[in-house]
Amino acid sequence: MNSLFPYPLLTISLLITWLMLAGFSFGQFLLGTIIAIMAARGLAALHPCDSRPRHWRLLFRLAGIVFYDIVRSNIAVAQIILHDGKKTGKSGFMTIPLELRDPMGLAILAVIITGTPGTAWVDYNSARSTLILHVFDLIDETAWVNLIKNRYEHLLREIFE
Repeated sequence: MNSLFPYPLLTISLLITWLMLAGFSFGQFLLGTIIAIMAARGLAALHPCDSRPRHWRLLFRLAGIVFYDIVRSNIAVAQIILHDGKKTGKSGFMTIPLELRDPMGLAILAVIITGTPGTAWVDYNSARSTLILHVFDLIDETAWVNLIKNRYEHLLREIFE
């Protein structure tokens, strides 16, 4: 049972999503079931990490901080674009040293950074534990390092490590 359905909740969720998008019929049910099982087995073949949050309450705090930062960043990027691109800084790449080692925490940090307008996670060097970040309006590198380390990484370390 475990080898055929390694992630039963994922399989059921994918099937329900498939049926909601494609409509319910026997053929769509059969096709959706096959695709959901194959997707779940494909994920199992990747051997995802078994990381679990240790402090669930901090996830809600992190979500609030991220929501606030995304709204604030949307406004800042829109102002730059709407004012004929006249900005004080310029785009640039920077390297940030990270102490976070948990794979799930790093994945969430990547989603947060890339999901926030004006920033993009470019590369992570696991040997040196450094992140290469692209910033749309790079004025002060030290401020960005402090933002990533103190606002996100610190909280993710508390949650996962």
